[in-house]
Amino acid sequence: MSALRILYLLLATWGAVHPMALMLGWMRDTGGGAAALSEAFMANGAVARLSWDLMIAGVALTLWILAETYVRRNWTALVAIPATAFFGLGCGLPLYLFLRTRAL
Repeated sequence: MSALRILYLLLATWGAVHPMALMLGWMRDTGGGAAALSEAFMANGAVARLSWDLMIAGVALTLWILAETYVRRNWTALVAIPATAFFGLGCGLPLYLFLRTRAL
């Protein structure tokens, strides 16, 4: 495995673990559920801008994954879509790049 692929895998792992640890800490401290989370995503203009930016980038990544999977027939790369939805863009993008750069 190349150094670049290892770096993608490390970034995907970090992008899953670190944000999720912060989210779980926030939920533990605030007792927040889905309603509190959606309220926190729009707490002020700066947070709302970042939230929308990440959501739009997540949709763009999902479309890219679907389009490239259709062309390349790299069906394993579809795993990056639920990873993006559950863990976020910081996990989904490097995971997709990791899966995309493997030999077919």
